[in-house]
Amino acid sequence: MDIKNINSITIENARKIYHGSHIDNELLLIDDMGDLPLPNEPRRMKCLLLGLCTHGKAQYSVDTEEHLVKAGDVIIINEGTVTDNYMLSPDCKGVCILLSYDFFRETIKGMHELSQLFLFSRTHPVFSLSQEEVTTMMAHLKVIKCKIDAPGHHFRADVVRALMLAMVYDISNVIYRIQAAGDKRQTRAEAIFASFIKLVENNFRHERRVGWYGEQLCITPKYLSETVKLVSKRTPIEWIDNYVTLEMRVLLRNTNMSIKEIAQELHFPNQSFLGKFFKEHVGMSPSDYRKS
Repeated sequence: MDIKNINSITIENARKIYHGSHIDNELLLIDDMGDLPLPNEPRRMKCLLLGLCTHGKAQYSVDTEEHLVKAGDVIIINEGTVTDNYMLSPDCKGVCILLSYDFFRETIKGMHELSQLFLFSRTHPVFSLSQEEVTTMMAHLKVIKCKIDAPGHHFRADVVRALMLAMVYDISNVIYRIQAAGDKRQTRAEAIFASFIKLVENNFRHERRVGWYGEQLCITPKYLSETVKLVSKRTPIEWIDNYVTLEMRVLLRNTNMSIKEIAQELHFPNQSFLGKFFKEHVGMSPSDYRKS
């Protein structure tokens, strides 16, 4: 498949170009950055990219803003952004992982202060590691690849998520170090988004109206929607639905609760309504998901 024929960057499309270590269309690890299927023409990201440059240089743009990458730099390209002008130096090397949004959300579901991590990666898509931090991240990536390449492991996806979470915590530690050393203040839009995410985390089980969240933040639903979309490329309802969907998946996978009980737990009118919602967002019924 020619990269010129790709309209958006998805794991499914990337796998047609690069046959790396993968878990279905949820995760793809590419251990040679030179094989990274990013275009030099505008394409929208339909997954999240996390990479580490170990040699050489790279250049690319995200939402028209150019970024330069050198050895020791972490690269984060968020879902929903538009990449363009991708170029590598002849000696560029590195490792990167493409993650579906659902796989990433399930990985970090127990992680606090998600909004701060998300905001940092939006405003700092490239940042530098110390040599010790590079060594640690490469060790993480080596073990993750080893587990991805073990399809016979019954708990492979869960083990990979656990290993990914450990790596994300180490990356977050770097982020806190960088934030402590800087003095850049949060914009009003970023502050609203951070407050919105915290509200959603605490209330999504029983409150899914955008207007309610606007009331809590003392702003109109329209202003909240515009602000959240500006900062995150997602609407408030998309964020709320993602939290609800993830919670459903967790309850279906990790508990013996009946679907009726899950519907009651998440304040759906009835089991049928939950089933329609779940199928719309996941592509299968709750029962089929539990069996799979």
